[in-house]
Amino acid sequence: MYEGILNDLPMLSKTVINTINQYSFCVAEKDDSFKQALQESEVLLPDGSGIVFAERLLSGKKIKKISGSDLHVHLLNSLNHKKGKCFYLGSTPGTLNKIKDRLSKEFPYVQAGFYSPPFKETFNDEDNLKMIEEINHFSPDVLFIGLTAPKQEKWSMEHKIAINARIICSIGAVFDFYAGTVSRPGKLWIDFHMEWLGRLIREPKRMWKRYLYFGPIYIYYIMQRKLSLRQQVQSKRSIAKKIIKGGF
Repeated sequence: MYEGILNDLPMLSKTVINTINQYSFCVAEKDDSFKQALQESEVLLPDGSGIVFAERLLSGKKIKKISGSDLHVHLLNSLNHKKGKCFYLGSTPGTLNKIKDRLSKEFPYVQAGFYSPPFKETFNDEDNLKMIEEINHFSPDVLFIGLTAPKQEKWSMEHKIAINARIICSIGAVFDFYAGTVSRPGKLWIDFHMEWLGRLIREPKRMWKRYLYFGPIYIYYIMQRKLSLRQQVQSKRSIAKKIIKGGF
């Protein structure tokens, strides 16, 4: 279902691909550097039913949800066909080893590099230099970043020029999904646009705030924008009536 869409993605000499969902939308409203990182992406994929709903409500356009997992598999299939290279930056050594084992079975023609940076809130110059050196030494076609949002998106924007990779993707939880350290809700949940509920049931302590707190905030933001658009339309109609009455 997603292959046709993903095959048509614009690929430049260097392409940053990020995803957005209702949680990251809300965070970006309070974090200017995160918002900038999302807005400056060459590609921003709708990774959430809330984003799909908002686009239809605000513009009338019907779009499809494309998750980080969909993007990950799509790029791995492409790399496997071309015997290309990818690099995984983030997570723990244990998770990266599990990704390595699964890759060797499912995508045997993909060459993969891995690096687990220090677990800290903010990276210093030495940390950043080490990460960039590890990536560039391997020189991947695709860089997968799993540092959690919004850190990963900000990091890719800040270091985009220095990174020697044609495609840079921030895919966060996909590292754990693919490694099997965290289970993604099944196809039925996804098909019925209820993946968020499946994740909430499985990880209530970690996910409750994302969905139960930020969910209503997201709806508030979207309804605000809908009201603003309606007011703009009404204002334009009023101006048009005045022009007509004026004899133009």
